[in-house]
Amino acid sequence: MNLPNGARAIVDIQKLRAYCLNPHHTRGRHKARVFASVGIREADAEELRTALLQAATNGEARLGTLNLYGQR
Repeated sequence: MNLPNGARAIVDIQKLRAYCLNPHHTRGRHKARVFASVGIREADAEELRTALLQAATNGEARLGTLNLYGQR
């Protein structure tokens, strides 16, 4: 199934650079380490953003766990 409203997805480039791909961010450095392990670094933020938006629009989505907070 497609991600509902995937074409309306927003990926903030600054959040990718300053948080997800920043190896010096207090909490984001762990995500940055995982991304770096597959060759994605801060300089690749725009390429990652494009890939995420394409995945949100065209990729297959699977339902995750249902818990007290909702459906993942």
